[in-house]
Amino acid sequence: MREAAPGVTEVARGVFVARGTHVNFILLVEGSDVTLIDAGWHGDADTVERSVAAVGRRIEDVRAILLTHAHLDHVGGAAVLHDRHDIPILTHPAELGHARGEWRESAGPIDVALRAYKPTTVRWATAIVRAGALTHVAVPDAEAFPDSGRPLDLPGRPVPVTCFGHTTGHTAFHLPELGVVATGDALVTGHPLSGKKTPQLLPEFFAHDPEQADAALDGLAALDADIIAPGHGAPLRVELSRAVATARA
Repeated sequence: MREAAPGVTEVARGVFVARGTHVNFILLVEGSDVTLIDAGWHGDADTVERSVAAVGRRIEDVRAILLTHAHLDHVGGAAVLHDRHDIPILTHPAELGHARGEWRESAGPIDVALRAYKPTTVRWATAIVRAGALTHVAVPDAEAFPDSGRPLDLPGRPVPVTCFGHTTGHTAFHLPELGVVATGDALVTGHPLSGKKTPQLLPEFFAHDPEQADAALDGLAALDADIIAPGHGAPLRVELSRAVATARA
């Protein structure tokens, strides 16, 4: 792994993990084209554009934005970039209504307020509010990618891996030839509210169905991969089965 630019780490050939506001997004670069996996908060859109430029591409080279799920810290920037540049937004069929704003499956201000006695929570909450945590986001034009288990016809050829539980249609993306998995929020390596920097599940109040989110780890553990490109925390080189065992411990 190498730092390609401040806040942008190349974890495998053509695979970059970039940092937004306490959240990551992933760039898959193939030739002159790019697939973007997630796009941070509403206020992170400019950071996404700078990250694309940092890897030598233009925002016009982004062929699609794949959503692991439609929580605001993953879809907010995508909505802005869709409006600015007409970039298609794709997600799992089961997540489509969430992305389009037909329902909501996320923690709210009350959930955060109940934990505001912790200084780390206050600092995190202040940062994400500035980034757009209170901004209503919906993407009526979002589309579903084929739920076939096969590589998508996009730069990087990512293979969707269903990890339902964090949200109804949460999906990770596997790059088999490179041994990389973009895990979204199904398995992360850090978060300000946990204080840990190891493979972990997010706190339960973030999950739509915590039991299903735990069960979804079985699918990740079975993948032949040893690089985690997470939605939160630093990228990590470790066998997925070991990472899942750590998260469950």
